Amino acid sequence: MESLAKLSIKDMAKEERPREKLLLKGPNYLSNVELLAILLRTGTKDMSALELANYIINKEKEGIKHLGSVSVEELSNIKGLGVAKSCQIIAALELGKRISKSMKLERIKVSCPSDIADVYMEDYRYLKKEVFKILLLNTKNEIINDVEISVGSLNSSIVHPREVFIEAIKKSASKIMLIHNHPSGNPEPSKEDKVITNRLIDGGRILGIEVIDHIIFGDGVYFSFKEKSLI
Repeated sequence: MESLAKLSIKDMAKEERPREKLLLKGPNYLSNVELLAILLRTGTKDMSALELANYIINKEKEGIKHLGSVSVEELSNIKGLGVAKSCQIIAALELGKRISKSMKLERIKVSCPSDIADVYMEDYRYLKKEVFKILLLNTKNEIINDVEISVGSLNSSIVHPREVFIEAIKKSASKIMLIHNHPSGNPEPSKEDKVITNRLIDGGRILGIEVIDHIIFGDGVYFSFKEKSLI
């Protein structure tokens, strides 16, 4: 008997087809592979949409996690995925990230570094480049907004107080937090990280905008300058 994996979706029992299962039971009842298969809609002449989805998710040893930082170009190199399907997947992933962050930002009041890790860790831990952002806070320590300042290896010429504090002034932020990631997975600050942090603290003092922490994300771990008494 031919295995289920080799059946096309149209040959499956109706209630087992991913789209129909979602309609009948809801998205929580679908596996990662089934959810991705719905986005793909079709497979190839050699693979069903389910088989293709399974290959995409499991082609890297970390499984679905690798999709957190995958690019359109990387997906397009997979047989059976063109630019259009690759863009659909990337768009769906980005929407999920933005919805998740928006829901968390609506109610987050910063009381400790772990509050920030809860919101930003998943965005940062799989990035392949360093991304430096500032978080703008009001007098109640609530996040007003986050602003991307630079992408790539940090240096003091790129992360300049001018670019950092102009955004805080525009939003009337009373405090800011600095966040960035180390693609290596090790969040220990470099010499340059410390130089940049101290420079921005000094700039904030002049402007009356307090830099309350600098958090560096690694792979599932973080380093807080505040917790380590470096601020």
